[in-house]
Amino acid sequence: MTEQDIIKALSNVQEPDLGKDLVTLNMVKDVVIDGNKVSFTVVLTTPACPLKDMIMNACINAIKILVNKEALVTVNFTSNTSSNRKDTGNILTGVKNIITVVSGKGGVGKSTVAANFALALSQGGAKVGLMDADIYGPSQHIMFGVRGERPLMKDDGSGKGKIVPIEKFGIKMMSIGLLVDEKQAVVWRGPMVSSAIKQFVSEVDWGELDYLIIDMPPGTGDIHLTIVQTVPVTGVIVVTTPQLIALADAKKGIAMFGQAQLKVPVIGLVENMSYFTPEELPDNKYYLFGKDGGKNLADEFDIPFLGQIPIVQSIREGGDRGIPAMVGDDEISKKAFMEFTANAVRGIAMRNANLAPTEIQKITQFA
Repeated sequence: MTEQDIIKALSNVQEPDLGKDLVTLNMVKDVVIDGNKVSFTVVLTTPACPLKDMIMNACINAIKILVNKEALVTVNFTSNTSSNRKDTGNILTGVKNIITVVSGKGGVGKSTVAANFALALSQGGAKVGLMDADIYGPSQHIMFGVRGERPLMKDDGSGKGKIVPIEKFGIKMMSIGLLVDEKQAVVWRGPMVSSAIKQFVSEVDWGELDYLIIDMPPGTGDIHLTIVQTVPVTGVIVVTTPQLIALADAKKGIAMFGQAQLKVPVIGLVENMSYFTPEELPDNKYYLFGKDGGKNLADEFDIPFLGQIPIVQSIREGGDRGIPAMVGDDEISKKAFMEFTANAVRGIAMRNANLAPTEIQKITQFA
């Protein structure tokens, strides 16, 4: 066996999402041959790649069929999270992908989805930050069990210093809830809110991240425009529940980012509170709020449907106790969030490979 033989065989293995072979995508590194033993490294587009086993089996089969059926093949994996940032500014320079999690209305579990999405990414090996941009109704400090904690300041050499985000469960997290008294309402006009969001971006030491997840406020408004005008947003994930009124509002969120003035891709839609499964009847599903509303909405707008999150008591209890589902004990919840995250990760990688580079939006059409 020669290195050329191995490379030629692996040129027949396609990356399932990107539609090109591993060699063309420059994903094969460090080929080592020792008699019948061959090893090499495949560089994935994200450490949280859900297709790792599929790619490994395809590589082994290609070498055994096309090169040597007696070959002992070892496939190692590393990752270089894909990014497609075009901007050359100094905003979040160490962050590869910025993902906003949005909803058309409140009460659909957007913050719960954002928190567990961040944790699922982190558990897959990615470096992840979570920014709570819901200034009027912050909740991530509660979900992560850090109520009452205050972030520290770090001297960055500029004389101003930077805020050090709170770290919990392997996630760097920042929320206005860490800076203000919970008993006090944040009564700010739009410009003050926009200023706070810009500070969360430019004055927080986020460091090197594969993904920064931004938990947006419900609706469509100032904060959404401020975010896309301040940072290059890779894409948007829309959260809804199955009932008609939630779907009607979710349409507005999808439509907002579909406007030509914004040009921010929608990675997909996830349906929360999709069905209820009693603990004593694990095979039963009760569709309390209707069935397949989110899937039908995704089909209507021709965007990917990322998955369904069931109604599970432990999800609510975990969020209230500061122990999100992904670090809890309920396997049903974890499985649902992992499947959703796997689909989202694939969508982000395809977005980076196939769509225009991300850049800060210059918006002049909105009042």
